[in-house]
Amino acid sequence: MKKILVIDDELAIRDLLELVLKRENYQVKTAENGRTGLIEIDSFQPDLILLDLMLPDYSGYDLCKEIEKKYVIPVIMLSAKNEIIDKVLGLELGAEDYITKPFDNRELIARIKVVLRRYEHNNLTNNGEVDQISYGELEFDLETRMVLKNGTRVLLTANEFKILETLLKKPKKIFTRDELLDIVWGYDYLGDSRCVDMTIMRLRKKLEDDAESPKYVKTIYGFGYQLGGESV
Repeated sequence: MKKILVIDDELAIRDLLELVLKRENYQVKTAENGRTGLIEIDSFQPDLILLDLMLPDYSGYDLCKEIEKKYVIPVIMLSAKNEIIDKVLGLELGAEDYITKPFDNRELIARIKVVLRRYEHNNLTNNGEVDQISYGELEFDLETRMVLKNGTRVLLTANEFKILETLLKKPKKIFTRDELLDIVWGYDYLGDSRCVDMTIMRLRKKLEDDAESPKYVKTIYGFGYQLGGESV
């Protein structure tokens, strides 16, 4: 039974989500603010977090950033804000999806299932494959899902990890955005290829000494992305 943590300051929303999610056989915990939510993450150890953008003690953006630094747990943001800039910011900070209120319960459940399937797929063991890969200053452990740069751990989200893993396994191949979208997010993902660009932008900030002149994740203009390829 998958566990979902709902962090939202509106009692009516928490009660509704708890009812809807339990009908789908999810185990549910709720929190009315960010502080309580962080405590519940440690004790409940959820498989997914539904996070309201407007909390009394935290900005949902700040909380999402804090969750990303400490945990590898997918976050779906819930918000009444429906401007593109709000959605883009949420995705740039590590959220897997962004759903505006009011939402359709069936769409919410569908998006939750897509995210959980993607994470489950990305966490499968790599049978028969090399467990460790080195590239330049990077050390990459497939079994523990750990990335080191010059011996220091780099904290990556699951999607950042999967993109880097994909590029490392085939360093000569140029991957199009659509290929990476299918590999990392899955063919049934409801978003578009812009999330690939945003995830790679975050990945570069964590890996590169100069994100404007990357030496690991290169853009091959007109084609896609390649590990250490020639940037045009």
